[in-house]
Amino acid sequence: MAHLEARKHISPDSGFPITLHPHFNDKIKNHNPPEPPREPITPPKDRALYADPEKKSLFSVAKRVDLTESVGTVLENVQLSQLTGDQLDELALLVNERGVVFFREQDLTTEKQVELFQHYGSREDHREILSYTPWKPYNVQPSGDFHADTSFEINPPSYSLLRMEEHPEVGGDTAWVSQYGLYDALSNAYKKFLDGLHAVHTSRLQYDTILDLWGAGPNRPPIDTHHPAVRTHPVTKLKALNVNPGFVTGFAELKKLESDKILDFLAYHIHSADDHYVRWKWAVGSVAMWDNRYLKQVLFTATYLCALRCTLHRVIPGTYKGLRRGIRTTVFGERPYLDPTSESRAERKLREDGENSAT
Repeated sequence: MAHLEARKHISPDSGFPITLHPHFNDKIKNHNPPEPPREPITPPKDRALYADPEKKSLFSVAKRVDLTESVGTVLENVQLSQLTGDQLDELALLVNERGVVFFREQDLTTEKQVELFQHYGSREDHREILSYTPWKPYNVQPSGDFHADTSFEINPPSYSLLRMEEHPEVGGDTAWVSQYGLYDALSNAYKKFLDGLHAVHTSRLQYDTILDLWGAGPNRPPIDTHHPAVRTHPVTKLKALNVNPGFVTGFAELKKLESDKILDFLAYHIHSADDHYVRWKWAVGSVAMWDNRYLKQVLFTATYLCALRCTLHRVIPGTYKGLRRGIRTTVFGERPYLDPTSESRAERKLREDGENSAT
């Protein structure tokens, strides 16, 4: 890492590198992104809204195995490449309900994966080739915490799918945390407080780090976007926490010190959410499809290289041997919003249980 500008300036007092403000780094200051910021889009109607709520077509060909009570489901005895349009719609609904759905031993090719995912999105569809190498001590990483991919976009992602093509036998797991569950776990007073806030999502921190770490810049300028700290899911109509430490730097309505304290608490809250957390052990041919609107994702990886769409994942130490290489496809969704009349997952269950007992 000695090639990094931030590592070249050594303090005579401590013998350790001095932290430089990005504007003192010519590589960062002089970078001119080749593409403009993304324009807002109106995505097509979510395919999950076309699905049979009971998912009869999908479950006629797939066995459902829930991994935890809150988040994560495996579908067994099924090939994604063979699903019909109706079954793909029902899969989208299941992903919205369960957060992330896993598949093993899939026969998808890259071309078929891209074709399949065009079912879910607009012309913003794209593919990424992701390559991971084992973690090394003291690596400087772009992002070291939970995040939802590119949540700073005006239209953040809706669905993502990652298919693993190369993977070591041990290590490199991925974990997801449910933001339905994270919101439910808060006190009613704290929920009400967060309901009134807008989180400031930014790409600036990773923008600077990518330039210094890789020597090649992001394709688009940095962006700052205000999204509701609690959002309503457009399919399930449930409330979910919409704050992730990877990209959120504060809250628009609060002073900096107030924001910092809340972010500290939410970071603790996220990391202690064992009851709303699922961990997936990858193998070649494994696939995960997740709701990128409300799931915080962490890749148990190291250096992250991709087609620079500025999507980074938390780095967890691991000394596994061999490469991890996968193909990810993503589509972009609606601009986040909060419907004040929406309810949380726990509130809905309590209401439905009461209605059922009354009848």
